[in-house]
Amino acid sequence: MLPLLRDKSKIWGLAALFALLLIASAASLMLGRTEITFSTAVEAFRNYNEESIEHIVLHTERLPRTVIAGVVGAALAVAGALMQALTRNPLASPSVFGINAGAIFFIVLSIVVLSVSSLSTMMWFGFAGAALAALIVYALGSLGRDGITPIKIVLAGTAITALFSSFTQAMLVLNSTGLQDVLFWLAGSVSGRTLEMLYPVLPYMTVAALVALFMGRAINLLLTGEDIAKGMGQNVLLVKLLMGAVVVFLAGGSVAVAGSVGLVGLVVPHVMRALVGNDYRWLIPYSLFGGAVLLLCSDVIARLVILPNELPIGVVTALIGGPFFVYIARKGGSKV
Repeated sequence: MLPLLRDKSKIWGLAALFALLLIASAASLMLGRTEITFSTAVEAFRNYNEESIEHIVLHTERLPRTVIAGVVGAALAVAGALMQALTRNPLASPSVFGINAGAIFFIVLSIVVLSVSSLSTMMWFGFAGAALAALIVYALGSLGRDGITPIKIVLAGTAITALFSSFTQAMLVLNSTGLQDVLFWLAGSVSGRTLEMLYPVLPYMTVAALVALFMGRAINLLLTGEDIAKGMGQNVLLVKLLMGAVVVFLAGGSVAVAGSVGLVGLVVPHVMRALVGNDYRWLIPYSLFGGAVLLLCSDVIARLVILPNELPIGVVTALIGGPFFVYIARKGGSKV
């Protein structure tokens, strides 16, 4: 870690991202249908007044969605960075593993078939669906004599994504009354979520993020080529399995809490890679902060653009990430 501390420019860049995160968090707390001044926000934390509408809004609505948006954005961005390294595909994101589609399918299943109404219960269904989808993709990608390869993982993930998406659409066609209940899960949203929904999966996501932060050196070695990595004594299979597990916990937990928030895992790692290169010792922490900033800003935009209503946050990230996806695809992808 000491050599990293000597790179002052990247340290200052990380500090700048942290400052942006604080600004985005403050904007998330203050802006919306009910505007809250900075002094009122500070007072709400220092001396909470249960008779103040602004204090109630900040504690019961703004604070939970700010925390959730920051955590989900950071998790999706780190998961996307790991997916791009794991699959060696510059267009990879957690959806390549079928995680989004699997989680959404299980959530729709819980609502339409099992009549589940508790958001906390839906969250656990979503997490289970994400994990199951990842396990199926891993099993399919392991078939054959050559074992796991990037192209097989991509093909397996694409197939499972299409399969679960078809199942989801079929259930909604057969029972259209459940459509309104799952709309925000399908589009992605942090509105109406509570911190109690985040708490059950937060420990797993935190441990996964910490593991990812300490995997930078191993990922750098893996990207030099599997033969070289093995020659240097690296257990390539173990590193890949660990990366896959981290992706499941980060992306699966995110989808389970906020629904299908797309393209964060694609956009942020590419932007951060332009700033710090392909050194995963720096790319992972940069992506963590960058993802949190992006989703917090997207949530603020989602609240303000059609006041007094608001857009699902997934719509905003799609509008931001869609053109970026086309640009990367036309460019042929950047080096991973």
